Amino acid sequence: MNSPYKPGTPCWIDLMAPDQQAALDFYCGLFGWQGEVGPPEQGGYAVCTLKGKAVAGIMKAMNPDGTVPDPMPPTEWTTYLSTDAVDSTLESVTDAGGTVLVGPMDVMDLGRMAVATDPAGAVFGLWQPGTFDGAGIVNEHGALIWSELTTPDLAAASAFYSAVLPVTTARSEMEGAEGYVEFQVAGRAVGGMMDMSKLPPGASPHWQPYFAVDNVDDIQAAAVRAGATVLAPAFDMVAGRMAILADPQGGSFSVLTPAMQEGSA
Repeated sequence: MNSPYKPGTPCWIDLMAPDQQAALDFYCGLFGWQGEVGPPEQGGYAVCTLKGKAVAGIMKAMNPDGTVPDPMPPTEWTTYLSTDAVDSTLESVTDAGGTVLVGPMDVMDLGRMAVATDPAGAVFGLWQPGTFDGAGIVNEHGALIWSELTTPDLAAASAFYSAVLPVTTARSEMEGAEGYVEFQVAGRAVGGMMDMSKLPPGASPHWQPYFAVDNVDDIQAAAVRAGATVLAPAFDMVAGRMAILADPQGGSFSVLTPAMQEGSA
């Protein structure tokens, strides 16, 4: 059976955090996920579910040999892009100026994975599906709805990702979003790209997950009660109403109520 995620499409996200259980408690409480620390033979990797379908992964920050990193890396979400062949895609990554951080490696019969950085330093994953395609639910409350790269050079990032995966980039045709760049696969927008000049000083290039929520303001308030930090308070924009938050361990993410859902029951 063919994967529902065409090559180049964001298909999975996972979080690496110093305190895995605390991260599970936070996100399960915020979005209604189910999840628990996995078995030791799987490195304790937790696959979180929503309505019984896989929605995201959460793992404890550790070195490949199982030791605790020193210094501890920043808590951050990794976006995985689907590919038909991880190994050949990694060759394209290095040819285009990127760096391989992890892999390639098989994950049981689920698929084959790798983690790399683009030339600007933004971390991303690659996923070649086996029995597991990626997120089983998207675009619903508590699930991934959008993936966005923040980078210092839009043209360079466009050239890199187009060289390693079958994606193209184009300026958004959405009214009010002029200048925003979309990643497209087979003519369909699958993600976006934003210039880092719009972020506070000191921010690093990164991929950011957006989670769909029924009410951004309610989720922002609930996140703060659970120890999160508000990076950008809820505001209205062309695609809907959104906020940018950081979980209690510093992992940043966005929440979005799409414009067509605003005011709905």
